[in-house]
Amino acid sequence: MRAKKIKLLKISEPQMGYALDFNHTRVKAKPFIKWAGGKSQLLPQMSKLFPPKDQINRYFEPFLGGGAVFFHLQHPKSYLSDTNNKLIELYEIVKNNVEDLIKALRKHKNEHDYFYEVRSQKPAALSPVERAARLIYLNKTCFNGLYRENSKGEFNVPFGKYKNPAICDAEGLRAASMALKNAKISQGEFHSVLGKAKTTDFIYFDPPYQPLNKTSSFTSYTANGFGETEQIELANVYRELSDRGCFVMLSNSDTPLIRELYKDFCINEIQASRAINSKAEGRGKITELLVINYYWIKSRKD
Repeated sequence: MRAKKIKLLKISEPQMGYALDFNHTRVKAKPFIKWAGGKSQLLPQMSKLFPPKDQINRYFEPFLGGGAVFFHLQHPKSYLSDTNNKLIELYEIVKNNVEDLIKALRKHKNEHDYFYEVRSQKPAALSPVERAARLIYLNKTCFNGLYRENSKGEFNVPFGKYKNPAICDAEGLRAASMALKNAKISQGEFHSVLGKAKTTDFIYFDPPYQPLNKTSSFTSYTANGFGETEQIELANVYRELSDRGCFVMLSNSDTPLIRELYKDFCINEIQASRAINSKAEGRGKITELLVINYYWIKSRKD
């Protein structure tokens, strides 16, 4: 049985640059950490397919990462989660203790030996604020600005040799803190959204992508990988949410598996630039998929 699509009215053109909250207060906030597969560059394409703000009850983002979509929407009833406990702790610190975080970040230096000293620290021996500052520092100064953990859950990216990385963007962190003030932040698997989501809630899934080939896999955001089994489980969660009458959007790579899993829904192709590849010739434009379970009716004037 094909999934039922939800009819919407025409979506108005989004305002880019500033993200508007639902009280029409402008808060210029953006991701404060770089995450593999971040969606900032894709927002002009993606935002045209978001449900209308006035029809969204609540917003859920179970694969939070850098949170680009959240910072763009800034829905006052947002539920943000991720399996990475270090990332979730960072968001909590930015939300609730941003000034102490800024002070801690200002102590860090962009130096080779210092980087490895910080990387070798045991997070458990640090305070929550120090751990949050350490994560941002390593992210801003490591190679290619990516986050990766080994099988022991340890950050293992080498020094990046940037000349002047923005280790402490105080104003950016304060803006992010304001945007997060009403958000509910928690650690959890993507399945947990099933315990909360209801009709007209908007859920955006941005999981680790299905590899295009055996050598392109990058799923080591945490010690636990995300393979084909998890992709199938996610598709089942997507379908259940759709059957409830939720608005559901999902990003993923353009592979036969993903197209098969979501063949009953509206599959849109978008163009992205590869940001993580060990070889320069392997970077460039690539087609990704954006799957939605709804569509809108255009007015006759269009």
